[in-house]
Amino acid sequence: LKKEEAEVRVDLGVVQYDSNVLGSNGPRKMQVWLPKTSKSGEREKIQPTSVEDKMSSKISKEHNYIRLVNKTPRWNENLGAFCLNFQGRVTVASVKNFQLVDENSPDRVVLQFGKCSEDIFTMDYSYPLCALQAFAICLSSFDHKLACE
Repeated sequence: LKKEEAEVRVDLGVVQYDSNVLGSNGPRKMQVWLPKTSKSGEREKIQPTSVEDKMSSKISKEHNYIRLVNKTPRWNENLGAFCLNFQGRVTVASVKNFQLVDENSPDRVVLQFGKCSEDIFTMDYSYPLCALQAFAICLSSFDHKLACE
């Protein structure tokens, strides 16, 4: 790499929270875009040199990204709450709990994050996410102003 290229950050993804008709009382709507990976597992390198080159500037124009969406929770009358099946991994209801699926494989959970106790959360992730991407997505759910309002 040239010195100038080495100093430019690499985009690893974009997280977008969409408004919900129920506001902060309902489930969040989240979308995540990731660089595509090759058949050998190499992640496409997105190293913007200008604002126009950033992933967040291109996501609506290009389809060369993996798009993850949150799995829509179902309303449970008995509990009076929206619910997802976390296979026993998440035990406390929270607006921060979510599952992400590939838009092309809606039955395969790629990332799930949820509350286990007052200050303990669990995160499970799989390909195409790396640990850094998964952790960053989960951290974004703690930003109340971005994620809930």
